[in-house]
Amino acid sequence: MIVLADGLTLVERKLLHLRHQPGTLVAMLVMPAVMVVLFGFVFGSAIKVPGGGNYREYLMPGLFVMTGVFALSSAMVDVATDQGRGVTDRLRSMPTARAAVPVGQTGADTVTGLFGLLILMASGLAFGWRAHHGLGHALGAIGVLLLFRYTMSWVGTYLGLIMPSAQTADALAPLTLPLSMLSNAFVPTDGMPGWLRVVCEGNPLSAAVAACRSLFGNPGAAAAGGSWPLTHPLAATLLWSAFLLAVFVPLSVRRFTRAGL
Repeated sequence: MIVLADGLTLVERKLLHLRHQPGTLVAMLVMPAVMVVLFGFVFGSAIKVPGGGNYREYLMPGLFVMTGVFALSSAMVDVATDQGRGVTDRLRSMPTARAAVPVGQTGADTVTGLFGLLILMASGLAFGWRAHHGLGHALGAIGVLLLFRYTMSWVGTYLGLIMPSAQTADALAPLTLPLSMLSNAFVPTDGMPGWLRVVCEGNPLSAAVAACRSLFGNPGAAAAGGSWPLTHPLAATLLWSAFLLAVFVPLSVRRFTRAGL
């Protein structure tokens, strides 16, 4: 309970800090519409959806999950920046539970991620995307997306804690883009070379995208002859999340604690 209470206090601190970053707030409002227009209209005319269907409906779950991948890089940079400025040392010296600091970081990132996700969904609705399986399934998909983002935030938190500097974290942040591209987020895996298809379908992001397409009722939920993660995407996403959280939560807490010794 102490960890939770202290963690919520740090979540509030992060959210209050966001109010003083107008550039970040503008990006949260503008970038979703830019992404939908860029991928949906510029690239969409050249891509055929397996089994037919609107490419923008195929695309939107991929963009939803992609915002979760961005949590990895944003958490990594935020944590590395706090370390470089001495913020982490000050928090470590306060009478708070040691685990509360990474809990606060990941909790705040998940809350801001929810706002960004809702804005992206509104942009998708404006450009023709729809959820076809009702409110219950849509809420389930949002839950999957938040779980995926929360998981990626813990991975990013650990990476931020082991970064030698904020500059290094900034330089490595763009490497999350290949993680998004090597998946089924933007194009079907059916036509890929065999070795590349194995890589893309084994990407945890692909399972999350397929799970959201299935829950939202959007086309391309499962690839023909796909691997187990794409034929059982919800189970695969839950298993991936449980595994990554089991690894990176204790690693992050241990790293934060030992760094202060």
